[in-house]
Amino acid sequence: MVGEAELMRWVVDHGFPCPAVVDVGDEGLVMARIDGVSMLDDLVAHPWRVRSHATLLADLHGWLHRLPAPPGLRESFGPGPALLHGDLHPGNVLLGPDGPVVIDWTNAVQGPPGADVAVTWLLLAAGQTDTSPVEWVLVTTLRRVLVRSFLHAAGRDAAVASLSAALEYRSHDANLSPGELEVMRRIVAHNGPA
Repeated sequence: MVGEAELMRWVVDHGFPCPAVVDVGDEGLVMARIDGVSMLDDLVAHPWRVRSHATLLADLHGWLHRLPAPPGLRESFGPGPALLHGDLHPGNVLLGPDGPVVIDWTNAVQGPPGADVAVTWLLLAAGQTDTSPVEWVLVTTLRRVLVRSFLHAAGRDAAVASLSAALEYRSHDANLSPGELEVMRRIVAHNGPA
């Protein structure tokens, strides 16, 4: 079984933007510091960047999925040679001075690339926010543009084939609210195989 530190070193060795692991201790991983903000925070501050961030997120998926998975990485979503992040959303992309850096590799698995895109689709579409009614309209509109732009750039068709598996994968997340799970179920029901 591949641990998170070993996986992150593999990713860095293959040229993908990921923080370097400096040390592994009893308290967890010590990583190189990345100065910057998350893509999510940047979207909140600069909502007009939604399409460019959606494209960047899709580009990161494509780049990652071209990497071979390290030997021993657990397989999910069926056979596939690709390295999948399993949680690649704007909150896990830091916009540093040298470009984007992907963090939080605890959900990484091996499988078909469309499954990773499907997981991100569900995460983008279902994220809950505590907002006023006016803010809710703005957030909902921004979210729709983000999802649509991301799927256009990342490949919606491959993601559709993996939506049910992505829902099953994410439904085990203890942090997922009943409302988020319901949104995910509706997406799968609406877009799943006929």
